[in-house]
Amino acid sequence: MNGLVLLIISVVVLVAAYLFYGRYLARTWGIDPARKTPAQEFEDGEEYVPTSPAVVFGHQFASIAGAGPINGPIIAAMFGWLPVLLWLLAGAVFFGAAHDFIALYTSVKNKGKSIGYVIELYVGKAGKRLFLIFVWLFSVLIVAAFADIVAGTFAGIDAGGSGRNSTNAQVATASGAFILAALGLGFLIRKKKASDLASGIIAVDLLIVCIVLGLFFPFFLPRSLWLYIIFAYICITSVTPVWLLGQPRNYLSSFLLIAMVAAAFLGVVFTAPELSIPAFTGFEVDGNYLFPALFITIACGAISGFHSLVATGAASRQINNEKHMLPISYGAMLVETLVAVLALIAVGSLAQGGALPRGTPPVIFATAVSGFLHQIGLPIQVSFTIVSLAISSFVLTTLDTVSRLGRLSFQELFSRVRILSGKPAAAIATLGPAYFLAVTGYQKIWALFGAANQLLAALTLIACLFFLKKTKRRFFMLLIPTLIMLAITFSSLALTIRDKVSLLVNRSFTIAADGAFKENGAFWENGLQLVVAALLLVLGIMVAVSCARKLWGKAP
Repeated sequence: MNGLVLLIISVVVLVAAYLFYGRYLARTWGIDPARKTPAQEFEDGEEYVPTSPAVVFGHQFASIAGAGPINGPIIAAMFGWLPVLLWLLAGAVFFGAAHDFIALYTSVKNKGKSIGYVIELYVGKAGKRLFLIFVWLFSVLIVAAFADIVAGTFAGIDAGGSGRNSTNAQVATASGAFILAALGLGFLIRKKKASDLASGIIAVDLLIVCIVLGLFFPFFLPRSLWLYIIFAYICITSVTPVWLLGQPRNYLSSFLLIAMVAAAFLGVVFTAPELSIPAFTGFEVDGNYLFPALFITIACGAISGFHSLVATGAASRQINNEKHMLPISYGAMLVETLVAVLALIAVGSLAQGGALPRGTPPVIFATAVSGFLHQIGLPIQVSFTIVSLAISSFVLTTLDTVSRLGRLSFQELFSRVRILSGKPAAAIATLGPAYFLAVTGYQKIWALFGAANQLLAALTLIACLFFLKKTKRRFFMLLIPTLIMLAITFSSLALTIRDKVSLLVNRSFTIAADGAFKENGAFWENGLQLVVAALLLVLGIMVAVSCARKLWGKAP
């Protein structure tokens, strides 16, 4: 299969989806441009901040486009390019983008409140508490997985302390400069009321300066130390006003991310790479079954529950006009799917004889895209560094957002307990467990993250079904996606629990020479993952059952 043909098909499908299905949903549910948005009604300078649609789109896209659309398709390519492509396109159009739009729409129509508020309104306080516990646990998983990925992309010194990685060190310097630049940009946008054009030009100039600093002044530190620094940073950003650091940093990064997508797009157009992987390899590959592994692994490229947290915890409180909701939610999701398609083309172009390339997904993606750009004249080291920087920005902006959302969920959950409802306590309670999970490595918890992510999407769809039904809007288009996502995620979590129990029983202990039982190092790791998987499954079932009972009951 030629990568250019695959890209053209994807672009046609995604553009047609926005023009026809996206607009159909907006017409069906109703958009009122004259209605006051929550950002205008409850403006407080902290969370509710009326903002330009360009800035909100940048914040939304940079927040949702984390490691998922790159990691997922590259790992799932073991099943072949065809099932990955089909789920990316069908999943994004009818599942993911519709999910993102209805989540943002529901929140904007409910004072910018979270999905937990909607569940409380229609299901009750018990349902809300269960949902908030689920969201908090999910946030811990995201922070753990993505913090480990960022630390890996920043690590300029290997674990032994002897080798150096210049690219990682350059990325680390540029990312640090981004943070300082974002502070200045946030002050400019918020206090000086800079126009979209002026702030955009300044953002591009700052990006160039940061990249140059990174190329010429690499900063070498080991991964373990970077983990400490990253967690200290997200602890700070989770409690600062959104306009000061989170929003401008995501806006600044969005220019780099869109530039990377454009560069990868042009690289594929001009090089037309061949995909050296089969269309379909089988229903079972290395012990992984197509159902549910394909859908869980691809995760964010097709549908992501995390997007609903970003939409309802950030974007809905910044929307300045209801007509901006469709491009900011449905549109941003389709652009993320395009990134996932480019990741699929990247891994396929590097495969040899049907065998997938070695290395982590971010390195595979950066290698392929820099190779495309090198063929059209760019120095390979410069392009590799810039693409690696863009990938780390994808992930770090997600970390900025999810650390705040996890903190907010914890505060909302313990709103009546004074010592726990404060910002510092909630931030520590969220980031502390995440650090211990991050130490084990994101590869160990990626399946748990994927299952929790998809289950959160299903629970969000259920909550939005409530809103649509109670407000007498059409909701039939969400029924099938909701049922399918519940089947996928419950199956995946059940299989994970079965596998972890088997590992604990059969492989966690060995018999020493003296006949004594000796504990393996993986005992606590498998035990912790078993507990998390069981909690996710139980919470998911409880929320789904309590919602279903109310959904088909009589209206209050």
